[in-house]
Amino acid sequence: GTTTAMSFDANGIITKPLQPAFQVNKNDTNQDNIAADTAVVVTWEIERFDVNSDFDLTNNQFTAPVTGKYFLSANIRVDSVDTAANFYNIMISTSNKNYTSIIDPNFSADVDYITVVADMDAGDTANITIFQSGGAAITDMDGSVEYTFFSGYLVS
Repeated sequence: GTTTAMSFDANGIITKPLQPAFQVNKNDTNQDNIAADTAVVVTWEIERFDVNSDFDLTNNQFTAPVTGKYFLSANIRVDSVDTAANFYNIMISTSNKNYTSIIDPNFSADVDYITVVADMDAGDTANITIFQSGGAAITDMDGSVEYTFFSGYLVS
């Protein structure tokens, strides 16, 4: 065909313009009062980029288009953390495995930032969930584009 799948420049730098890659954010839309004792899917409002159109904003998930290894990363700003909760899990949930970061909120004050990094096999779908064990439903996910985002790309 006429579509460039791989390009080499004079310095030997290789670009792959069709390589699956995405970054989504909440576009300044907060997700407030996260339910306790329930896995809540993080919703996304806008794609910063979505090479190959593999991210589904309606279902808030990425679908791997080809077999391979994927790097996935999520950064979630959590405000109004309930120090009475037992723990919080932030998860990259894929079709065949959950990758979990856990935080114990028993601090003298609320905390704001949690980050998770993971990889996955192709064919999986992936989304981000948050789970609060116990406490009150007062926790909010900040929608600021610089604090809360989800991204990924095909490594090999």
